[in-house]
Amino acid sequence: MTTISFSLVPCAPGDHDGTERLLDICFGLGRRTRTSYRLREGEEAVPGLSFLARTDKVALAGVISYWRVFIGERAMPALLLGPLAVHPNLQGQGIGRALMQHTLALARARGERLVILVGDEPYYARVGFRKVPEWRLVMPGHVDPERLLYLELVEGALDDAAGLVLSPSRLPQKRAASTTLAVPHQAYQREQQGKRDQRAEQREPFNFFDSVAVVGLKAEPT
Repeated sequence: MTTISFSLVPCAPGDHDGTERLLDICFGLGRRTRTSYRLREGEEAVPGLSFLARTDKVALAGVISYWRVFIGERAMPALLLGPLAVHPNLQGQGIGRALMQHTLALARARGERLVILVGDEPYYARVGFRKVPEWRLVMPGHVDPERLLYLELVEGALDDAAGLVLSPSRLPQKRAASTTLAVPHQAYQREQQGKRDQRAEQREPFNFFDSVAVVGLKAEPT
């Protein structure tokens, strides 16, 4: 295979249409139904972390972006990586890894602590991503737990993150329930049921009712 040369440049507003075409080529139109895509829906990518890869023959060879998310009741800020896409004719040239290494270094320098994504562990492990411990993070929709990955930009950052992952516009106000948000997956429901059962054992006799706040999320891609 012939090795190609490429350059990394920040995304500009005029790159939007080309980026969308590349994403459709790489992931298909069904990408818009995925949980990570829906988390990004209606949000703005984190400024300064969206980059393109260009070659002398392909103006848009690859693209990467990051999005702000908040985790758990403490609303710990983190980055959601994605989409990361490389043109099918140029895959295997190190473009994806270069995009990740460059932007992750920028994120670390800016003081970001934790990055999460949904993807194949063998691919992303090349830059340090690992599978999230079981049930630690809850995505607002169906996600294969084997594909939910994390990277600590600051050692121990995952220790401060646990619970439901939400985008900025979907953070509950005053922790109120929102019936328009998607239902969390079964692991989260089991956790909440366990907490309710524990409280029930501690209550006085005949006190059968207890108010429970249900936190969820709107419709959401990759």
